[in-house]
Amino acid sequence: MINYSPDDTIMALASPTGAGAIAVIRMSGKDAFKIADQIFRAKGKKTISEAKSHTIIFGDILDGEELVDEVLVSVFRNPKSFTGEDSVEISCHGSTFIQKRILNLLSKNGCRMAKPGEYTMRAFLNRKMDLSQAEAVADLIASSSEAAHKIAMHQMRGGFANELKVLREELVHFASLIELELDFAEEDVEFADRTQMTELINRIITKINQLISSFELGNVIKEGVQVAIIGEPNAGKSTLLNALLNEDRAIVSDIAGTTRDTVEDEMVIEGIRYRFIDTAGIRHTTDTIESLGIERTMQKAEQADVVMFLFDACTYTQERLKSEISELKTRKSDLEERLILVANKTDKTAVSVATKFANINAISISAKEKTGIEELKSRLTEFVNLSALKEDQTIVTNTRHIEALSGAKKSLQEVLQGFENQMSGDLVAIDIRRSLFHLGSITGEITTDDLLGNIFSKFCIGK
Repeated sequence: MINYSPDDTIMALASPTGAGAIAVIRMSGKDAFKIADQIFRAKGKKTISEAKSHTIIFGDILDGEELVDEVLVSVFRNPKSFTGEDSVEISCHGSTFIQKRILNLLSKNGCRMAKPGEYTMRAFLNRKMDLSQAEAVADLIASSSEAAHKIAMHQMRGGFANELKVLREELVHFASLIELELDFAEEDVEFADRTQMTELINRIITKINQLISSFELGNVIKEGVQVAIIGEPNAGKSTLLNALLNEDRAIVSDIAGTTRDTVEDEMVIEGIRYRFIDTAGIRHTTDTIESLGIERTMQKAEQADVVMFLFDACTYTQERLKSEISELKTRKSDLEERLILVANKTDKTAVSVATKFANINAISISAKEKTGIEELKSRLTEFVNLSALKEDQTIVTNTRHIEALSGAKKSLQEVLQGFENQMSGDLVAIDIRRSLFHLGSITGEITTDDLLGNIFSKFCIGK
């Protein structure tokens, strides 16, 4: 766990490392204003300690009487700051020399470097946010697409936490009635209506199932959709990758077997990040290195979320295409649900794909001429159900949250089983407490030092 000491005043570079136009140094803790005043001289009369919260002061950073830089200092008084503590943000010029100089001055005056995630951890411990919101901060920083950003913002604003709060409050109410029954066990009194409680638990399980099922979409949005481009040598896989990315990412050659390893790159389509993998051509070969590349192709196809099978519209027949698809299905059982058939080189044939490959749903493209690429992108987006995202539904993206929800669901199912078996109230109460424990662990109402340390250690230093 992070060695949290509330008496320490911490500092860190909040802007990216390296030179730039400006840099921001963040400081938080009970001595933040006093330390800042020791190295800062305002152009006006007020010191930082005298300044109102949420104001900006212009002045000089000094090392003794030596001018280090002209800066802007933002003042945030507790509890109205990110951490809930007195905080200062120094906006200085982006020279790495100036950044180091200011950090050294702050260190000499009693400030220490923050540890990974310590700012957000202080915000959590000072009740500025719950644990699920704190984790959303890390997701927001890491978001690389519109969809990932939208989910992180929804969670950071408490969307997920609010849904869990409603579930817990309803459970707590009935749990208290069960506990009350235990106090009157000798009188055989029943305060909690079993029928109503069964209806409530079924309703909560339904909601938990919705949250669990959203993880498939959430994971895709967070990690990106992995798309494997496979096909025989010279089908145009590398040309297609270049056309999709609109740049020369992969080597293109008429020589069969040019791509012997996977080439990967990514792009964002309709707010979703796609990771494209250009693979080695599939064919029978005695070349050891090429064989390894083909085996890696099949592994990537098995792991991919979407398999794009590219074939030459000029040389392929309908029978050959069906045969090769059947062979692929033996390696990937759910291939049909994840497969996009792409007929390439349609600029070289007079016969339409719809005519030549009747009853086979294939997209016609010319990777070389870049025709049909937009239709192909549209087909890709059909593999991601964005309706939940558009409706602002809560989407779970965190594996820890899924494990907790699954644990809560299991405990609630045991409660229902206990009702059916007419188990005593004390045993039912144990299962209800377990479900509350799992739900509470998501928002941080129930935590352990190891859990907090594992979560916050993954944050960057400035957060």
